Amino acid sequence: MSELSFEQMLDESFKTIHNGEVVEGTVIDVKPDEIILNIGYKADGIITKNEYSNDQSIDLTTVVSVGDTMTVKVLKVNDGEGQVLLTYKRLAAEKGNERLREAYENKEVLKATVTQILGGGICATVNEVRVFIPASLVSDSYEKDLGKYEGQEIEFVISEFNPRRNRVIGDRRQLLVAERAEKQKELFARLQIDDRVEGIVKNVTDFGAFVDLGGVDGLLHISEMSWGRVDNPKKVFHVGDTLTVLVKDIHDTKIALSLKFPETNPWANAADDFAVGKVITGKVARMTDFGAFVELVPGVDALLHVSQISREHVEKPSDVLSIGQEITAKIVDLNESEKKISLSMKALQSENAEESESADYAGEAEYAEEVDYAGEVDDTEEVDYAEEAESAGEE
Repeated sequence: MSELSFEQMLDESFKTIHNGEVVEGTVIDVKPDEIILNIGYKADGIITKNEYSNDQSIDLTTVVSVGDTMTVKVLKVNDGEGQVLLTYKRLAAEKGNERLREAYENKEVLKATVTQILGGGICATVNEVRVFIPASLVSDSYEKDLGKYEGQEIEFVISEFNPRRNRVIGDRRQLLVAERAEKQKELFARLQIDDRVEGIVKNVTDFGAFVDLGGVDGLLHISEMSWGRVDNPKKVFHVGDTLTVLVKDIHDTKIALSLKFPETNPWANAADDFAVGKVITGKVARMTDFGAFVELVPGVDALLHVSQISREHVEKPSDVLSIGQEITAKIVDLNESEKKISLSMKALQSENAEESESADYAGEAEYAEEVDYAGEVDDTEEVDYAEEAESAGEE
């Protein structure tokens, strides 16, 4: 048998590798965009950045160190330059696919960080496998801005798994729906009408605000926002506001809320505060052809009928009054059961006129008395003078 050459013996001392084989190697050099491994073969193995991760912003020197041991897969035994091309990403993806298959079959909840925001959803990476979560499955409510999820760690389940088509779909929505249902169950078990609870404004519309009570949304209708008048809820409340609200009604899964607390009811002491005959000041809140509604305090409006505005004829309230104008009037009627109050400015004008007439009459009477008194004085002086003159003549 012929003697083997040194090169032949050296070649035989190295193991033989094949494309697709999984091997283990030791890191002997690391650069920002590639890793060099000793895999026990006559040529070193190279892992490029593209074959290490899907994240192209990664600096390999920050994730791998010389001396680290790595399990990789052979892509090409000879890349054309005498080196072995390796992949870490694809082997991890194969393991990741197996992991996701198990999670899909067992309906397991996975946790991963959102790595990408797309027009139609978000992406999270599990063991180098990209999981796409459509926008409709990101939340249990409409999400206008998906950008807030970038970098967040989220939980989801795999709803569709097809690695051959590179289609792995995640679903976060069903977890949130299940969580909300559990919270609803707990909340409805302890929530009672007239309870006072704290909530956060979730949405504001023209007709009211939806308040999150901790897994359940309640409606704060525009008519229940204040004892006074609210024209535009969006000017009063904003998303994120914290409110203490009163549970007004519960019907199935619907909760009606209110900010009209009994202790702040302006009608509570109406008999004293708005007694008939009392003179009160208020602001004109709105007008109709038949009269003006005057806000006495928030939540209490009184009617000033057109016939009670002035002693003079008034065709329309808007001819002599304006919205926001402050007026003083007399309360002429109070109906607590129907929460109605009637005012009159005319009554005050009549009283003032009567007082003026009384004052004029008193002045005239006083003047007459003064004239009579003066006349009496003059007559007395004339009589006295005549008597004195007659006495003087006799003397």
